Amino acid sequence: MPADFLAQVAVMAAVTYLIRALPLALCRGRLQSPWLRDLLFYVPYAALGAMTFPAVFSSTASPWSALAGVAVGGVLAWREKGLLTVAMAACAGAFLAERLL
Repeated sequence: MPADFLAQVAVMAAVTYLIRALPLALCRGRLQSPWLRDLLFYVPYAALGAMTFPAVFSSTASPWSALAGVAVGGVLAWREKGLLTVAMAACAGAFLAERLL
């Protein structure tokens, strides 16, 4: 393996470790601010959504079938169904819309 590759892996590992270890080192107890606790709780979900949602519309041949899948998933998520149920139904909705269009 080239030395550049190993250096890149080492830098990525250090950055990832710092991002995870710094909050543990700086916050020595329970966070008192409810706003900050809520913010830190929802950040992973917001980041995952921001990375995933745009790809949904380019994953099918037609944006209309993608919209159908998003609509089905959105309705089921709004009704507080489980993650697997929402994901499977959204895929099925997009698939059926793709076949009908």
